[in-house]
Amino acid sequence: MAQLSDDCFAHGGKLLSVEDAAALVVARVPPLEGRETLPLIEARGRILASNLHAPGPLPPFFNSAVDGYAFRHADLEPAGETVLRLEGRLAAGQAAGAALPPGTALRILTGAPMPPGADTVMMQEDARLEDGLIRLPPGLKPGANCRPAGEDVAQGELALPAGTRLGPAEVGLAAALGFAALPVTRRPRIGVFSTGDELAPPGTPLGPAQTYDSNRFSLLALLAGLPVEAHDLGILPDRPGATAEALREAAACHDMLLTSGGVSTGEEDHVRAAIQAGGSLVFWRLALKPGRPAAMGVVGGTPVLGLPGNPVAAIVTFLHLARPLALRLAGATPAALPRFAATADFAYRKKAGRREYVRVSLQPGATLPVARKYPREGAGLLTSLTRSDAFAELGEEVTAVAPGDTVMVLPFGMVF
Repeated sequence: MAQLSDDCFAHGGKLLSVEDAAALVVARVPPLEGRETLPLIEARGRILASNLHAPGPLPPFFNSAVDGYAFRHADLEPAGETVLRLEGRLAAGQAAGAALPPGTALRILTGAPMPPGADTVMMQEDARLEDGLIRLPPGLKPGANCRPAGEDVAQGELALPAGTRLGPAEVGLAAALGFAALPVTRRPRIGVFSTGDELAPPGTPLGPAQTYDSNRFSLLALLAGLPVEAHDLGILPDRPGATAEALREAAACHDMLLTSGGVSTGEEDHVRAAIQAGGSLVFWRLALKPGRPAAMGVVGGTPVLGLPGNPVAAIVTFLHLARPLALRLAGATPAALPRFAATADFAYRKKAGRREYVRVSLQPGATLPVARKYPREGAGLLTSLTRSDAFAELGEEVTAVAPGDTVMVLPFGMVF
């Protein structure tokens, strides 16, 4: 598990910007130690533990990129039609054999090695075959329709750096280079709590003043898309001693803890005090809406994030704090959340000095996608997420948005 000193995050401020909070997390939490080697298909989604250099060139030999006819470019007439004698046929998987004699061409299929002497390929649809002769039009450049050895990756080149998250393309590249297994980092163990006597687990009867717990399941679902090992730790009751003890016990066997609820100023909000009782509180409030009451601390050497209780606020703060912290522990190279520009189709006013995230749906536009604001704004509205496509990100300096303004959006499909 992670072992951090209680003051490793010490700073002078009380209210942090989103960037400052995320930078603090990434800069002062070291990646976990430990690695394992996994077969390629099992390595998908994990973090590469060491640099991967190409043991040989990719492609490994000079080959044809198309179905066509291989020949010497020096045999091509500069102005008129060239006529060459057809010398045979070469398919992918067959050895090239003898050198191609001058004045001849070879029928060649995609992926087949270029015969010695040949350096150019004419696509089959641009050539004419008549009585064993190939008629080629002029104008083709030397090396056309061929793939040199090492065109994709040269021998010894860094193909994938340590810290890379292994997606389908990365796994495919490793396979193309001949790797059957890859070294990956250890997955962080992350425990997830909900807090509050008002919560009941789904599938159980509701008490007279209870609602079903949703945050824990949203957070576990978000963690399921990351290279971590997530553990459901249930619901903490609204009792200070029980909350503090649960955090201490969980910190002893996890690399990171996540809670939701109990971080504001209410009489039954005990998470901040529990963090302080077991270690130290790093920060409490963020210049963020929704998501201002978010606590970060260290308990028993384990980082603890207390997220807001409102579902939308919990997800926003997860994306900006929990996600980068989990990836940092896993050894991933830091990367910004994916964003792209859209045209606002709404008017909105906000306070300067804080970041706001507005739920929007996206439709095609003339030049950019059009962002239409969800009609209701409550941070407790889960349907505002299921009926929207993205968060419109309104920076600290923004005080108003008018229809036609350009805004940056975080698409749910790329961050959830």
